[in-house]
Formats: sequence, C-alpha cells, structure tokens
Amino acid sequence: MPTAPPTEGRGKARADAGDLNLMDALAQLSFMVQGALAKRAADQDLSLIQTRLLGVLRDRRPTMQEVAQLLELDKSSVTGLINRAERRGLVQRSPSSEDRRSVHVTLSPVGRRVAQKVVRAFQHDIDAATAHLTKAERDRLRQLAASVVAEAG
Repeated sequence: MPTAPPTEGRGKARADAGDLNLMDALAQLSFMVQGALAKRAADQDLSLIQTRLLGVLRDRRPTMQEVAQLLELDKSSVTGLINRAERRGLVQRSPSSEDRRSVHVTLSPVGRRVAQKVVRAFQHDIDAATAHLTKAERDRLRQLAASVVAEAG
C-alpha cells in the first residue's frame, strides 16, 4: 500500500506535481485513491474486492452474473467472493422471481452498516485530499472524472 512521503518532502512533492504529465498525474491520483480505499477497507477487515462488492450492492440488487460483470470477475471468483461475504453476514442471496436459475445478491443489515462506515471514512479522506481546491474546482474535477469514466465505460 502506498505510504505518504515524509513531512519534510511534502512541499517538494507538491511543487513537482505541476510537472507531471497527464498519465503520471492520473497514475499518482489513482495510487492515492486506491491507498485510501485500501486503508478504509482494512479498517473493516475487508479486501479491496470485498469493498468493491459492498459498493456495488449499496444501490443495486444484481444477479450473480451481473455482479461478475460489474466487478469484471469470472463466475467462480464471484461465487467464492459471495460465499465468503455471506459467511461474514455481509450479504444475502435470494432467488430471482423472473428466472428460477438466477440468484440476486443484496447487502444484509450488517453489510449495509459496514459499507456505510467505509463510505464515511473514505469520504473524509477524499474531502481532506481535495480541501485545498475551491468548490468550483472540486465540481469540475468530479465532472471530468465522471466524463472519463462514462467514456471508458
């Protein structure tokens, strides 16, 4: 997991940040975001993939196949992931009313509480990382990031 540079080096790191090309700047941003998310996942004794699963289930009731597509995993990996999450009481399975062969996955009440803890802590990290930006700059960053994600989608 990436660690923060020593305090005495932070001013130099910020000064050099303006010299990064787009690829390096986005890679560094990705490392920072993934590091913060990994820390918040570890705080709840979750792996990154388990955290992604909880994130996917926050506002959806997907089938196992849909979970595989959303997480870009093969079916056997998703089965193991869901089995482990179910044993921890984080998710629940229920048969599909549309297709008897399909199973939907939802957050359990425990899983919802864990997901909310991760979201709150991660939001705090993102707020702290972007605190030096104006509201307009944060809004623009959100718009640009959403645009890149939508286009890559």
